[in-house]
Parts: sequence; structure tokens; C-alpha cells
Amino acid sequence: MKKALSKLLEQALLPVAGEHAGRLRHAGLEQARDARNGHYASSAAMQLAGRLKRPPADIAEEIAAGLSQHSLIGRVETAGPGFINIWLDPEALQAELGRIVADGEAYGSSDLGAGRKVLVEFVSANPTGPLHVGHGRLAAVGDCLASLLEATGHEVWREYYVNDAGRQLAVLGLSVWLRMVQRENDGARFPDGAYRGEYVLDLARRMAGELPEAAEAARKGMEWPKDEPPDGKDADGYVDALVNAARETLGDELFVDIGRLAGEWVLDDIRDDLNQFGVQFDHWQSERELVTGGEIDACLKRLAGVTYRRDGALWFPAEKYGDEKDRVVVRADGRSTYFASDIAYHYGKRKRGADVLLDVLGADHHGYVGRVRAGLEALGEPPSSLEVRLVQFVALYRGGERVAMSTRGGEFETLRNLREEVGVDAARFFYVSRAGEQHLDFDLDLARKQSNDNPVYYVQYAHARVASLFEKMQARGMDFSQDEGAEHASLLEHPREIDLMLALARLPETVEQAAVQRAPQVLAHYLIGLAQAFHGWYNHCKVLDAESGLRGARLLLAQASGQVLRNGLGLLGVSAPRSM
Repeated sequence: MKKALSKLLEQALLPVAGEHAGRLRHAGLEQARDARNGHYASSAAMQLAGRLKRPPADIAEEIAAGLSQHSLIGRVETAGPGFINIWLDPEALQAELGRIVADGEAYGSSDLGAGRKVLVEFVSANPTGPLHVGHGRLAAVGDCLASLLEATGHEVWREYYVNDAGRQLAVLGLSVWLRMVQRENDGARFPDGAYRGEYVLDLARRMAGELPEAAEAARKGMEWPKDEPPDGKDADGYVDALVNAARETLGDELFVDIGRLAGEWVLDDIRDDLNQFGVQFDHWQSERELVTGGEIDACLKRLAGVTYRRDGALWFPAEKYGDEKDRVVVRADGRSTYFASDIAYHYGKRKRGADVLLDVLGADHHGYVGRVRAGLEALGEPPSSLEVRLVQFVALYRGGERVAMSTRGGEFETLRNLREEVGVDAARFFYVSRAGEQHLDFDLDLARKQSNDNPVYYVQYAHARVASLFEKMQARGMDFSQDEGAEHASLLEHPREIDLMLALARLPETVEQAAVQRAPQVLAHYLIGLAQAFHGWYNHCKVLDAESGLRGARLLLAQASGQVLRNGLGLLGVSAPRSM
């Protein structure tokens, strides 16, 4: 509806603004904040005033006169310094109901993306432990963004980057090994900096059965490095020393097997967790495969003309390409850095045909964008092809009190526990109801509430009411014909009906806005507003007890409402129940 209105406004601007008309974004058209001031408002006259050297109020009057001739528009008024307030014609809204029902699941979709290929990478948690509630937000936001892009005509790939090479798996292997040692030796120590949590104990028990030779070695224990730092100081350095000691005790092959197996088991758990959360990926990209497949080395060779040596390490001149400082790509000991992997990975995404690389990352990756864009530019790829959406942390509240969490100490709330406590639907809706760049205070008590105070319940209840209405119709032996409903749609004149039809017609523009702005919360807020309009209509307008023609029209309105609610909830990955 907004797209059609924008075209009409652009046509009305041409005789007034001439060559300046095309310079206005969407002809300055926006949803009106207050329905008393129209359904839509345009600031085009004020934007043109300076260029045309005319009073904006006069320009607004000319534009309004041109608009008022079109059947889509019911009324046009000018206000204030030059605003143009536009009301849609009720007949246009009534006709939109037929389109909603005819389009069905496709209503709200568009070809805005024109087939552009977008690779959305999200979650990408290290396979060193269960997903926590912060990862859950990344999953919900990333999956919803991918769905929005698909709905707007983009070709989308969902991808998870598995950090299965380097230090993390070595520390996981060490953590599991030391828990195995503890199982066999009372009083055995466990260092700061190792992975904690009940899951490590579970992995140790499983490992003892899978690798008997490791269990046998655990009974003999391990000689610890001397000079353990006090009070956790330099914990990472000491853990690295422990990794070396464990390698000497077990032999390199067995130590690597422990870390590899533990990582695979954790990754299996992550896959299952995300699957239960309704998130599936098209591809799981292993970092280890980038290393063994030679992609990192090939990337470094392409950069050979710009990299330089310093202090035994190989450096990339990132500052030259707009980053804050130069970066090491190969350490003095010959090991490539995570940055080298990141460059090779993103370069590989482009070579696989992606036009846009959309990374949905935790807020702690704020310094990530500049360095990877620098690498892409040096490799001959447009740095603007990389988009990064940072998602802030999640704080859980139960009984009004903040839930204490410490990932390092092994005290964290898992996504699995959250799903079991509040359900997938509530978790996904709450996760995307706030802008990703804002911290999220997740009220567990509210998410469990079976009342209209709970936003996801409120929206789902609207859909359940639609289903219940048609069940009651059938129970009373009544018939419904879409054609008959459309024939009498002109009877839908109640203010609540106008409000609801307007809300329904705004789904396509809302989906486009949410996709373009990479803002799932736009759709979530729209659905809450739509549910409010539906409940208001349902509570004030009789349906089954209305006279025959009006009943058919209102049933058509209810059917269209159910379709739009299903489509919107589906894009959020939330179900549309038929009963509550």
C-alpha cells in the first residue's frame, strides 16, 4: 500500500518540483504517528522549499491537489508549515483484503532484493560449551534477519562458523583431561582459566569410556608445572603451560583426540539445541578445514605484496586500509592468527558468490569490522560487502531479581534451560522485540505469563481468536464464502474496521523496512500493534451475530487477519496456535 502511495506522490510531485522530485527519498512519505492526522504523512513540500525558493505551505497545497484525484486516496489535507496528511480510501483497504487472502503465505513478500545473494553468518559460538542465553539472542536475531531477507527477494544462505582450530579446543581438551584426572585422584587441582561447568564433568565421564587409554593415563595423574600464579593472575599463561604438560603426559596424538572428540560432542549438542530452537543452517564452515584445505595459506599468498615482517612475525598493514592499527597474520612461531582465518573465511564467502556478507555477532566484536573490511579491500573485494550487526548482552530476571551469571566460572544460563522454562515461542519473540544494539532485560516471569501482559501471548491469542471464530461458525451451521465476503466488503465502515484493515495492509512495507534496516524488532512491534487493532475490533464488532452480508465481510476481515498474523509470526520463527 505504501509503495503504491509513494508512486502516486512521485507523480504528483513532478509538475510541482520538476527535476528535484527524484531527489526525495520515498517522496518524504512516512506512516503518520497519530491517526487523527492521517494514515500517512509527507514532508516533501518542506524538503523542496529551499530548492524551489517557495513557501512550503504553497508547495504542499499544489501537491495535495494533485493527489486528491486518485482513487487510492480518500482525503488529503495540509497542516502546519507544509505537512501533507493523507487518508487512504476505505474501498482501497477493503479491496486489499481480497489480495491478502489470495496471496496467502506470500502476502508481505516482495522482490526488493532482486535475487542478491546474502550470506548470513550468525551464532558461530566456539564448540567449547553449551549455548548460553546470549547465543540464543544471536540465533533468534540472525535467523529472523535471514527470513526477512528471503521474504524481500534475496537469495539467502545461513552459515555457522565453527572455531575448531587453535587454542580453544586445546583448552577444552585440557579441561576434560583434568576432570578425568580428578575422577581418579582425590584432591587433584583444577586451574583458573580452564572450562568449568557440569558439562565438562559429563564430557570427562564419556571420554573415559570412549578412550580407555586416556582413562588409564588419568589414573597415573600428571605432573603440574611449577610456579602456579596466585589468585588467578596470568591464568591464560598458566593454562598454556598445562596444555604443554598434558601433551607430554599423553602424547600429542592422544591429547589432540581428547580435544577433537570433546569439540565434536559439544558441537553435536549445539546443533541439537539450535534445531530445537527452530534454527537450521545451510552450511557449517569448519575453521580446521580452512587450515587443512590451504585456504589461509592461499589468502596470505595473495596478500604477499602488502604484508611485511617485523619482530619475526608477518604483519598486515590494516591501518593503510582504514583500520586503527596494523595486524599480525602469522606469529613468530609460524602459527597463523585468528585474523588470518577471518580474512580467508570472508574472502571465501565472496568467492562462493555472496554479494553481501552479513555477520550477526556479539557486542564484544565491536573492533572486528574495520580489520576484516581492510583485509577484503586488500584482496580486491569491496569492503562495503561486509555488514556487521552487533547484538548486545542478555540479562535474565526472575522474581524481580537479576539472575547471576559468570561464563568463566561455569555459572551461566543455557539456551536449553531457557527454552524449557519459557518455551521457544516466548524466547524467540522476546529476543527480537528489542533492537539488537540495545541490552536486553529478559523477564522470565512475564515470558511465562498466560495473559495479555505477555506480548507474544497477546499476539498469538489474536490468531487463536480467529481460529475459534471459524470453529464457532461451523458449530452453528453457518457458511462462509470469500467471494460473498468480498462482495460485501464495502460494509466494513466501523472505525475499528478501518484501523484493522490499515494495520493489515501495512505488513508488506513493514517487512521491507525491517529487512532494509536489519531490524527484526520493527516486525515484532508491528505484530503487537496489529494484535491490538484486532482485539479492539473483535471486542467492539459482532461477527457471527451480524446480518448476513456484514457477517460475511467481517469473516473475510478475520480470515485476512489470521493470514497476516501467521505470516508475521512465521518470519519471527514463532508459531501461530489455533487455541490458547
